Amino acid sequence: MPLTKQNFSEVLLLPPEVDNAMQDSIREKDNSFLAGEDAFGSAEPVKKPTGRLVMHSMAMFGREFCYAVEAAFVTPVLLSVGLPKHLYSLVWLISPILGFVLQPVVGSASDHCTSGWGKRRPYILALGVMMLLGMALYLNGDMVISAVTTKRGQQQQTWAIVITMLGVVLFDFAADFIDGPIKAYLFDVCSHQDKEKGLHYHALLTGLGGALGYLTGAIDWAHTILGRFLGSEFQVIFFIAALVFLICLTVHLCSIPEAPLRDANAETKLLLKLDEPYEYGSIVKVKNSYLESGYAEIRTLPDLGKSTEMPHTEVQRRMTIKSLLKALLSMPSHYRCLCVSHLIGWTAFLSNMLFFTDFMGQIVYHGDPYAPHNSTAYLTYERGVEIGCWGMCINAVSSSLYSYLQKALLPYIRLKGLYFIGYLLFGLGTGFIGLFPRVHSTLALCSLFGVMSSTLYTVPFNLIAEYHREEELETIAASVICHPWDQFSSILFGTTLQSQKQQHKGKAEDPGRGKGIDCAALTCMVQLAQIIVGVGLGFLVSAAGSVVVVVISASAVSLIGCCFVALFVRYVE
Repeated sequence: MPLTKQNFSEVLLLPPEVDNAMQDSIREKDNSFLAGEDAFGSAEPVKKPTGRLVMHSMAMFGREFCYAVEAAFVTPVLLSVGLPKHLYSLVWLISPILGFVLQPVVGSASDHCTSGWGKRRPYILALGVMMLLGMALYLNGDMVISAVTTKRGQQQQTWAIVITMLGVVLFDFAADFIDGPIKAYLFDVCSHQDKEKGLHYHALLTGLGGALGYLTGAIDWAHTILGRFLGSEFQVIFFIAALVFLICLTVHLCSIPEAPLRDANAETKLLLKLDEPYEYGSIVKVKNSYLESGYAEIRTLPDLGKSTEMPHTEVQRRMTIKSLLKALLSMPSHYRCLCVSHLIGWTAFLSNMLFFTDFMGQIVYHGDPYAPHNSTAYLTYERGVEIGCWGMCINAVSSSLYSYLQKALLPYIRLKGLYFIGYLLFGLGTGFIGLFPRVHSTLALCSLFGVMSSTLYTVPFNLIAEYHREEELETIAASVICHPWDQFSSILFGTTLQSQKQQHKGKAEDPGRGKGIDCAALTCMVQLAQIIVGVGLGFLVSAAGSVVVVVISASAVSLIGCCFVALFVRYVE
């Protein structure tokens, strides 16, 4: 139809509902702009005080403290309830398998959580409660069964084994899961500079928590006042660990306010409920940057007759496992390379750490774990295991110190240098330990384990933050084309925004993925590494006939990782 002055005036007159909604959105955007947001809906969060970042990192302190307690006591607990040897591998494999399958699901769910308390904190709280429950079951399982039933014999022992195994699996499952939401929480509420600082504080307090956890486990609590009052050493350890974790979790959850993810359905429905269809233009979809940028899709013209529940259905679709797997498989290549490098690093690290105390007892101290318990060979093995625990404490302290040193090194060698050095030093250190198994040199080289630990906890997540920042900047640049005048001209002259935005295709972040799912994909590489180590190293040790092969394998894998992080991982300069 010809464009007359009257028709042009009619185009300019919007329905009252749309006009009011747009005016409210514009005022909201203006206020957001004054508060520090840009004109296209993205915002750089304000700088956070150092104290708030330390408070946020307390969750990692509590988590690692409980991890150290588990490492020190879970084997004695399993032995004390009479767990058969052929079930040991089952205990350690169930949790990482569940974590590898379900962790991306939880990450995606947290990306779309509309709780008034925020996207991440409800999941962190739920996983924290699961950690406490699991710890209570594996440290007190025998006592719980004894209190519930008075019958003695095989049935009671079976139930004690089941409860203890359930506790170990539940604790490992929740403790592995909680890392992803914690990292995503940090990324959501902090500026780019604060993300880097926050990750360094995470690594620092992770090391301190592990060191204090190992020291707590090294104390003989049975002969203390607490031991006599609570009944046994395991109850004392549970009381201390639960108290520390509850305090740390509470401080973490109160550290930085988290803005809830607003539901865009109300605004979208208001714009969709028009009394009469308007026939100007041929655009089918318009991304309205003035209404919840990135979340609300305004459907016009041919879509007006369709269900107004479409946005809600779209959110639900994104959270199905099929679409989730599609999002993971369609992940950009640099994300996949980062996940592979993380898998290589954790495979090397866990290969060494899970068998290190056994290596100290058998190879360094020449003990025999299968000798009679009152023999010199077995007592020598136990002495080696105790010294191995002190080596783990050195590793934790070294991790804390190196995480602080990373901040000084970063301006000079950048993330690529930190990543490469971490893998290189760990590979060389474990190689020397395997070739020259001496007590003092082994303990000294344990400090290099801390370098690797700190690297794995910080550098990959720093790279994720860099990738997200780059994508956000590209999205902002692309959204310039989506200015309201461009939308208006599209309706007026019959053009589409799709053609204008075609050049930016593939640069903006995939709407099926978010920070939560990216962090979860990275974290679930830890579970995959546990599965590989749990399944593969047992056969390797049996074939070689010596635990030395574990340390040598860890060294070889780490040195391969050096080449991978140098050649295949992309760094944002």
